[in-house]
Amino acid sequence: MKKRLRRLLSSDELTYIYNSYDIIGDIAVIRVTEKSRKYSKIVAEAIMNVHKNVKTVLAQTSPISGIFRLRKLEYVAGEDKTVTIHRESGCAFSVDVEKCYFSPRLLYERMRIAKQVRNGEVVVNMFAGVGSFSIIIANHSKVGKIHSIDANPTAFQFTQENVRLNRVYGKVIPIQGDAKEIIEKKLHHVADRVLMPLPEKALEYLPHALLTLKKVGGWIHYYDFEYAKKKDDSIRKAKLEVAEKLEVFNVIFGFPFSRVVRTIGPHWYQVVLDIAIQTIVK
Repeated sequence: MKKRLRRLLSSDELTYIYNSYDIIGDIAVIRVTEKSRKYSKIVAEAIMNVHKNVKTVLAQTSPISGIFRLRKLEYVAGEDKTVTIHRESGCAFSVDVEKCYFSPRLLYERMRIAKQVRNGEVVVNMFAGVGSFSIIIANHSKVGKIHSIDANPTAFQFTQENVRLNRVYGKVIPIQGDAKEIIEKKLHHVADRVLMPLPEKALEYLPHALLTLKKVGGWIHYYDFEYAKKKDDSIRKAKLEVAEKLEVFNVIFGFPFSRVVRTIGPHWYQVVLDIAIQTIVK
């Protein structure tokens, strides 16, 4: 794409263009600023020339924000739509990129977790979105059941559709509502494994991840955003925050695996901690 743009824009103009963009199904999402907005159409046409499967290009004009992690999108080129079918790891996900959060950049994490799930496990996905983690686990493991919770009613509807598309009836159980309330009402001590793929809420909701784990313990996959000067420092900070939170609840725990998932800005990192809870002490 950059090669094509060099023929159309000057070196100074190219400095305003973001190097990365997301492709979700047949929709590409680019990021723009006030300085780069006027070049959006040129960038969109370059992407569609390079990626023949892309039918629509949208511009992200705001940060991801709010309890549903949504962003403002503007139509740039191609078909004027926001709904698409994204295919990943042998699964299909129907998603409205304007009304639901979905990141194709978590592909590796989704499969990494799926490979860890053991036969017959019960999983609670506290922030399921359109069901991407849940459905990939259902298709690539012999999981017993996945309670797939999300507060966004639109994401819940797409999860129901994706359960149908991927034929995982009975394995993935879509639940609409706040994870705290759902767990308090009906999911006490049922899970062998808990997923927390919502960095903004992970630390706040960690006590409820413990509540839904079985009393013998299990696994919590914890995602967080950390500001640090070095990647290793971001992991260390996340471990310290989680350890401080868990020590209040008198549990035996460890961090067998951790990694930086991706860089999200200058000195900002998304990290994941696999937390092993050996037992929940009464």
